[in-house]
Amino acid sequence: MLSTSGITKTVASYLEKHLASPLVVDPVMVATTGAVLLEKDAIEAYKTKLIPLATLITPNIPEAEVLSGMEIHSADDMRAAAKKLSLLGCQAVLVKGGHRVEDAMDILYDGSDFHVYKGERIETDNTHGTGCTLSSALAVMLARGLSIADAVTGAKKYISGAIKRGAADSVGHGNGPVHHFWFYEDKWGDME
Repeated sequence: MLSTSGITKTVASYLEKHLASPLVVDPVMVATTGAVLLEKDAIEAYKTKLIPLATLITPNIPEAEVLSGMEIHSADDMRAAAKKLSLLGCQAVLVKGGHRVEDAMDILYDGSDFHVYKGERIETDNTHGTGCTLSSALAVMLARGLSIADAVTGAKKYISGAIKRGAADSVGHGNGPVHHFWFYEDKWGDME
């Protein structure tokens, strides 16, 4: 989370000089709870300094609304916002619709085509870290050489499994985390 303009510009400046692999930018601006996590002057720094360096940006609907300056109520709005955000200079935009639109549907705009990724909505309070986890999975898959569209397919499968398994394992009070190691437990049995 890059909360100020100064931090955002510093990160972008470093990446301009040292970027050697695909960059996934998850613009952490608005939490699932609706809390604003980014100072207003940092939004412009995101738009002009950081996003143009990105292979892929992954805003959720509230973040896409902030960055695009438009309201998003439908899949068509998600497409329009993705296209508008691509004009900021990134290679591709994945607008994540898990908060509001249809049933956990995400829309990727790769600069020329739209790709729709549908998923089931999993009823759980254990969704803390979904955006960060998805973006991390995307970065790993892109670094392995997958196309952006294939990386989204794989990352969406991974995060869906992590949410599903996290729903079964509550930790602490309030919104719990997703279960990052579900894949290994499913593959090798319970690790306890």
